[in-house]
Amino acid sequence: MGAIRWLRLNVLAFALLISVDARAQSSQIGPASVEIGAQAIGVVTRESPAIHGRNLTEGYLTQPLVMATASFWSEALEVKAALDLEGVTLKRGELNAGILGEGYIDRRHPHTYLHELVVTAQRRFGLNGVSMTLGKGFVPFGTDDPMARPFEKYPINHHLAQILERAVAIGAFRTQRVILEAGLFNGDEPESPGDVPNPDRYWDSWSGRVTFVPFPQGEFQTSYARVRSPENARGGGADHRKHSASVRLEDAQHTGYGLLEWARTTDYAGSSRTFAFNSLLAETWARYGLVSGALRFEQTERPDEERQVDEFRSALPATDLSIIGRSRWTIITARIAASFSVVKSLTFEPFAEVARIRFTPTLEPSGFDPAQFYGSNRIWSVTAGAKLTFGMRHMRMGRYGMATTEKRGMKMDGTEMEQMHMHGAMSNPTSKQ
Repeated sequence: MGAIRWLRLNVLAFALLISVDARAQSSQIGPASVEIGAQAIGVVTRESPAIHGRNLTEGYLTQPLVMATASFWSEALEVKAALDLEGVTLKRGELNAGILGEGYIDRRHPHTYLHELVVTAQRRFGLNGVSMTLGKGFVPFGTDDPMARPFEKYPINHHLAQILERAVAIGAFRTQRVILEAGLFNGDEPESPGDVPNPDRYWDSWSGRVTFVPFPQGEFQTSYARVRSPENARGGGADHRKHSASVRLEDAQHTGYGLLEWARTTDYAGSSRTFAFNSLLAETWARYGLVSGALRFEQTERPDEERQVDEFRSALPATDLSIIGRSRWTIITARIAASFSVVKSLTFEPFAEVARIRFTPTLEPSGFDPAQFYGSNRIWSVTAGAKLTFGMRHMRMGRYGMATTEKRGMKMDGTEMEQMHMHGAMSNPTSKQ
C-alpha cells in the first residue's frame, strides 16, 4: 500500500511539472517579459554498503522544480520564483552517503516547497550598477547551488558552502571587475518542506561577498557569514561563523569549466569556539557535442550526530551534546551524460555517476566508529537516471541583480553553457543583462 501511495505522489508531482506549457517558455505580457520552465530527474542509486554492512538500492523522482522569471521595464525590476516538489517525492530523503543537514544523515533532505521567491530592483550607471533584492532565496555567501551544477548527487559540503531558503535583503554593487554584496537574513534553517522563515528571526544574521572578475571567463570570490542559531529555530543554539573562497574558470567557448572551493564553518557557544569543520572541493565539467563528462573531488569534515530510531535521521533541534564524533570524508565522483533535444523545448539527458567514498574519524575519543557503523571503511555509490527539462532552464543559482552572471533566457544548468554571459560583459556598456 505504501508503494502505491508513493507511486501516486510521484505521478502527481510529475503531472504538475509537465503541465507547464513548454511552447510558452518566453512571452511578452504587457510590460513584462515572462519565462517559465520545469525539470525533474528520475534516478536509481545503489550504495554498497549503505548501513551495517547492508547494500541499499532505491529509486526517486528528485529535483522536481517549476521556475518562472518576470522582467519589467528592461529588467529594471525582476521577479524570480522556484517551486520545489521534493516534499512530495522525497519525504524519506535521497541516499547520499556522507551528507548531513536538517535532521537527515546520509540522505539528502527535501527542500522547501517555496524554494525561491525574490524581487530585485536594479539600475545601471555606465559600467557600474546597483541592485536591491528582497524575498526568500539564497544568501550572498559561497558558491553556486549544487542543483545548478552538473552532478545529481550533492557534495556533502552543501551546508558549509551555501546558505539558502532564507528571508533575505541583499544589496549589490558592481564595477567592471568587482562585485560587492551584503545581506541580512534569518539564521534558522528550515525544519520541513512546508516550513517558512521564522518572523522572530528576521535579519538576525548577516553575510558579505566580494567577487573579482579579472577576465570574462574567470571569477574569484571570498565571503563571510555570521549565522545565529541555524539548527534551533527558536534561537539559543550554537552560532555559525562561515568562511568561503573559490576560483571558477571557464573556457572561451563555454563548453567546460573548473571550480576550486574552500569552506569552513566554526560553531560558537557565545564567544567560545566549540567545533570547526573544513571542506576542500574541486570539480570540472566539459561537453563535446551531445556528450558531457564531469569529475569531482571533495574532502569534507562533518559532525557525527546521535541517530534516531530511523538511523538516517538525527534530532531537531540539534545541540553540541548530540555530536558524538567527527569524521573526514573523501569522495571522488565521476559522471557521464548525453543530452538530446526531443522537441524544441524538451531536453532528455540520461546519465550515470560513480562515487568512491572513504572516511576516517578525526575526533578522539569518539562515540561513533564510522567503519563499524557502515560495515566498511569505504562505500561505493552508483547512480543512473535521466533528467527531463522543459522550457527555460534555471541559471546559476545563488546571485541576484547586479551580482548575476548571465542574461535572462540563456540556458545554464551546468550542462549547457553555450550562451553564457559572464561578469566580464560589463566591459561592454552596450550589453544588456
